Amino acid sequence: MPLTFDLPLEELKEYKGCNPKPDDFDEYWIRGLDEMRSTDPCIEIIPADFHTNFADCFHLYFTGIRGARIHAKLLRPKQMTDSRPAVLMFHGYSHSSGVWYRKLGYVAQGFTVAALDCRGQGGLSEDVGGVKGGTFYGHIIRGLDGKPDDLLYRSIFLDTAQLAGILMDMPEVDQNRVGVTGDSQGGGLALACAALEPRIKRLAPIFPFLCDYKRVWEIDLAINAYAELRDYFRKFDPLHEREGAVFERLGYIDVQHLAERIQGEVLMCVGLMDEICPPSTQFAAYNKIKSSKSKILYPDFGHEDLLDVEDKIFKFMTDL
Repeated sequence: MPLTFDLPLEELKEYKGCNPKPDDFDEYWIRGLDEMRSTDPCIEIIPADFHTNFADCFHLYFTGIRGARIHAKLLRPKQMTDSRPAVLMFHGYSHSSGVWYRKLGYVAQGFTVAALDCRGQGGLSEDVGGVKGGTFYGHIIRGLDGKPDDLLYRSIFLDTAQLAGILMDMPEVDQNRVGVTGDSQGGGLALACAALEPRIKRLAPIFPFLCDYKRVWEIDLAINAYAELRDYFRKFDPLHEREGAVFERLGYIDVQHLAERIQGEVLMCVGLMDEICPPSTQFAAYNKIKSSKSKILYPDFGHEDLLDVEDKIFKFMTDL
């Protein structure tokens, strides 16, 4: 195995992260969940113009916190005689829920599928800060200079949990057989969703983003997906006079601090040469998970398609 640019593997297995956790972290997320539960979702389900002979396809809209209209693709088997399992899918940073075709394997297996468009990114969900519509990226630092409750990823994390609850309330879905998956940002959101909606039974994050921001900074990888961290300091704190406060504020939306709440079974997939979401940041979250867990390590792979990983995850989910 090549030497990882990050910590040696034995140290990765013990690494617990370095980004500070705010003292009121638990109260912060209790308050967020209370806000989510008090929001009338005003659910709309609209038939899509994509059709197959075995799947019904819909656009699902709901109102998330702060009044944003959130969109997800919803697919379910045409022939349903009893409650069946479901899977939620989350996409990478600045992308969207993707094409209908990629969800059909699960529907053919009897699953209901919901694929979220993150607010303000590449899909149909709104970012209601300032103007409605897309803001695309810069979402890690969006709201950083306001109150902690104004952090955009707080809203996005809560959108994932709200969608999970909506799915679980559908009569055709067995709420005890719901899984979540995604890669990069989608992997981070899979972890966050299962932490905020503990009924999630199985989760399969692939090289999760949004973990251990300070570690990214310390190993000089605030580039690519994390470039906005560098941009923030260069433009708004060039002397780093507020560096400690910045990383503590980011701790509210650091997935590693949510990970210990997860109750479902976890299968995490990690490329040990990943320079976009460094392995140590991913292990910071993995090592805090207290539920049943396992990992698949790809020693020679970075932030890219991991060979056979979707097949492995499909098998993991369909054993629900």
